[in-house]
This record gives sequence, structure tokens and C-alpha cells, in this order.
Amino acid sequence: MISRWATVARSGSAQGLSEALASFSPGLPLAVALSGGADSTALLVACAEKWPGQVMAIHIHHGLQAAADDFERHCIALCAQLNVPLAVKRVDACHASGESPEDAARKARYAAFGAVVREEWAQHAIKDIAIAQHADDQVETMLLALSRGAGLPGLAAMPARWERGGITYHRPLLAVPGAPLRAWLAERHVPWVEDPTNTDEQFTRNRIRARLLPALAESFPQFRETFARSARHAAQAQALLVEVAQQDLVLVGMPPAIKALQALSPPRQANVLRHWLLQYGARPSAAQLEQLLAQVAACTTRGHRIHLKVATGHVTRTGAVLHYTAAGIMAS
Repeated sequence: MISRWATVARSGSAQGLSEALASFSPGLPLAVALSGGADSTALLVACAEKWPGQVMAIHIHHGLQAAADDFERHCIALCAQLNVPLAVKRVDACHASGESPEDAARKARYAAFGAVVREEWAQHAIKDIAIAQHADDQVETMLLALSRGAGLPGLAAMPARWERGGITYHRPLLAVPGAPLRAWLAERHVPWVEDPTNTDEQFTRNRIRARLLPALAESFPQFRETFARSARHAAQAQALLVEVAQQDLVLVGMPPAIKALQALSPPRQANVLRHWLLQYGARPSAAQLEQLLAQVAACTTRGHRIHLKVATGHVTRTGAVLHYTAAGIMAS
């Protein structure tokens, strides 16, 4: 439903958004992912004001809830008011067996972004898309990662910039909490649509937002800034691990030679094996990686056999090297 103006703390709302966009330098023209919620509405309005005539919007209709039509109507009306071109893409976000609804929706969303840019807007040569996830979303992502025992990639949370399918994606609002964005819209009398599922605490993210974030704010008022700093540290450390893994992969070879792996320390073995497997989309669990390391260490005779389940496939030994097989295709 279209939001009523809530009572929100307005101090610093304009400053936080303007500071975030001051350092935001995407390629133009720019597309903004517009859900119709407060965050993406604020991002679109701010970008359209900063780069008039250079901003477009993409709305993805997931069809997962009754309010989806309200989101679409709001986006159409808003873009007409702003004189911003809008593409509406309807997708099938139903998840397969064993796949989470969030993952299915995310995959459908990015596929739709790519389709719009390459097919519907090919003449505009858009290479950059902005997404409105903000500081609260970043904290929620980190807390979810901690609850799952994630490593550095999970603790790094959401990157401010990344590339996918030839498109550069940006999250310029990661330093801005959600409340100031709503205050900024309220000051300008710009409406947005509230997602009715945002208050449903059967979803873990909503419980974190409703219960943990207020408690953190009371005990650690600067928690958003400190969490963001920790996420940046984790991202830097992960980038270093990737760099080391790339160097070690040159040493051990493709496919990895067992003796060359054994010459590395166990942490470097784990790092390079994880990097090797990721080349094929295989994400080993901690237990699977531990078993693989144990098998590599035990591989001291020609007859030692390795056949371990990893992700959706298997790691096997062929002579002096390891291979990964998934969906009937052997990867080197």
C-alpha cells in the first residue's frame, strides 16, 4: 500500500543522501533498479535530480505477492512525474526444489536486468545499474552471515560495486540508514509503497530489523559505521586470499597436482582448492573441504583413491592430479 507519512527522525536526512551521491560516479546513462519501496524511490529521485535526462529505471514484477501490482503502478506514476523512462519486466521467480525463494528471485531479477539492458535498451548502451540497498541492509546481511558461520566472503557482506554479465552494479547508499531515506522523501512529499511482508517476522531478516537493530542502536549507537568498517576489512582480506589463491593455482596447476598441493601449508591448500572449485561454481562446505584436505594429506601412495562428494559433484584422483566432475562433465 502507499505509505502514510510516518514520524521519523529527519535530522541529517538530506546530508546523508547528498554525501553518498557526491562520491558516486557511475557511467552515464544510468539505470536505477526501482522496486517502488522507499529506498529505491529515494535513490531514483536523487539520481534523476543529479543527472537530469541521463537516468532510467527498471522495475521487476516478481508476481510473488498481491501487492506486486501496487508496486508497478507506483513505479509507473513516479517515473511519469519525474520524466524518467521506465522498463517493467515481469519474471517467473518460482524456486526449484532445494532452492531458496530469495535465491530464485535474485537470479530472476539479475537475468531481467541483463535482458532489459541488452534487448530493450540496447540503443542507450547502458553499462551501469544502481541498487538501493543501504546501511541497515548491510548490517542484516552481516548478522545473517555470522549466524551461519560464514567465512570472509560472507562477512564482507554486500560490495559497493561489482560486475556481472558485462554490467557494473553499484550500491551507493551502503553508508546511509533506512530512516533518513524515508525522512528525505517525506520532506519532499514523495510517496512510496510499503512491502507488506516487511513486518512479517517469520522471515529472519525482518526479525533482525525489528528486534536486533534497535537493541544494537541502544547499546552501540555507531554500530552501522563499525559494522561497515568490519565488512570493508573482511573484503580486503578476502581480496588478498583470492590473490594468493591465483598465485598458488599457477604453482599447483590446472588440474591441481597432489604433490604440489602437499608442499603448501594446510590453510593455503584450503584456499587454493576452494578457489579452484569456484571456477566451476562448486562451493564446498566446511566439512567437505576438511575431508578433501585429509584425503590430500593421506595421498602418499599411487593406489590411494579419492572420490569425495563436493557441492553437486565429486572430486576424484586421476594419477597425480585432482579432477572435479559435475553434471556428468569432468572439469580440469
